[in-house]
Amino acid sequence: MSKQVLLIEDEPNIIEAISFILSRDGWSVKTHSNGADAVDKVKERQPDVLILDVMLPGKSGYDILRELRDDPNHSELPVLMLTARGQTKDREIAERAGCNAFMTKPFSNADMLETVRTLAAK
Repeated sequence: MSKQVLLIEDEPNIIEAISFILSRDGWSVKTHSNGADAVDKVKERQPDVLILDVMLPGKSGYDILRELRDDPNHSELPVLMLTARGQTKDREIAERAGCNAFMTKPFSNADMLETVRTLAAK
């Protein structure tokens, strides 16, 4: 059975790119684009890895991540934060919220694949 990735992202071109990169490598990729009910989607899908955009409609990726880390069932879920804002303070906020990896857009396909593989192996 293939490993599952849940991608919570609201930009269609990013969704398409990541889905293509990971499915080609054998991953099962599910997507969701609204922050308001993203935590429910994580609980429903039970992914092996979560790729989470910072700026989402309804609720920020930081808030979603904090909520997941407060839940004992998801406190260890490997999370890659994805953002168009790559400033140091953004990375620090993501790390304090509990992300396992941080990547800025645009990203290279190879970096995305390598990071997801590494997170899944933990």
